[in-house]
Amino acid sequence: MQDKSTYVEVLIMKRISVILLIFSTVIIPTVMAQDNVITFEVGLAKVTLLSEGQRTSGTNVLVGATEEMIKQAIPNGTYPGATNVFLVEIAGKAVLIDAGLGKKTIENLEFYGKKAAEIDAIFITHLHGDHIGSLILNDVKSYPKAMLYISKPEYDSYMENANMRKLFDTYKDQIYTFMPGEIDNAKELIPGLKAIAAYGHTPGHTGFLLESDDSKLLFWGDLTHAMAIQMPFPEVAMTYDSDKAKAIETRQKLLNYLSDDYIRIAGAHIQYPGIGYLSKRVDNGYDFTLLCGCEGVYPDVK
Repeated sequence: MQDKSTYVEVLIMKRISVILLIFSTVIIPTVMAQDNVITFEVGLAKVTLLSEGQRTSGTNVLVGATEEMIKQAIPNGTYPGATNVFLVEIAGKAVLIDAGLGKKTIENLEFYGKKAAEIDAIFITHLHGDHIGSLILNDVKSYPKAMLYISKPEYDSYMENANMRKLFDTYKDQIYTFMPGEIDNAKELIPGLKAIAAYGHTPGHTGFLLESDDSKLLFWGDLTHAMAIQMPFPEVAMTYDSDKAKAIETRQKLLNYLSDDYIRIAGAHIQYPGIGYLSKRVDNGYDFTLLCGCEGVYPDVK
């Protein structure tokens, strides 16, 4: 038989265990969700990261990376990445930049407090699967009122693709094609958002420049995939660049412009929180500094 003091100790420990279990059940999902969703201000606009997850990749997808480059930039042979979607709220409009793989995009939107039916437009950087995945789920159109903005070169390059025909047919009355402009003469699509030609990764790959109250941010899609090595060595391409020489040329041109003008950037495959600043190195290449999560706001979790 336990004495009274031992019985009391056991009872207290059981109660503490129950409290800890409840606490962990409530808190752990919240922290995980906050790793996916965070909002930053850009002028009068709000930009919210909707990440479908972080990852690491290896050197097998790099093209033109020498042993010396790898040794300097990624000595362990891996680099961080992510799959990101961004929500832009500007002038009363809710605009998605890309639509992700479709695994968590809708869930992240709802966690933030926005329904898919509330999205006014989706600006598509290019038509790879990890950028359009949530447009159709279970054979149903996910965004009933959203206009899809796709560059004409990108749209035309997929006209004969059977899988893409399904997408085009599903959204047949909600597709707007356009010709992007150059970075210094961008094509305005809606007030505050402009389209910039960023060809190379795909034939019509497009960046979108957000301008609000003297603040700027460029959503550059897949201009980079491996920041750790493509910043110091922009001449490194990827196996899945459709035109590797053009992708390198575009990257070098935009990096030079963006760093000179101190324009923030957001990337589809940049690690959390997916947004940061560029600066030129003295010798070669660029440095990239991620925004601190402390500068952002997490959704209220009830």
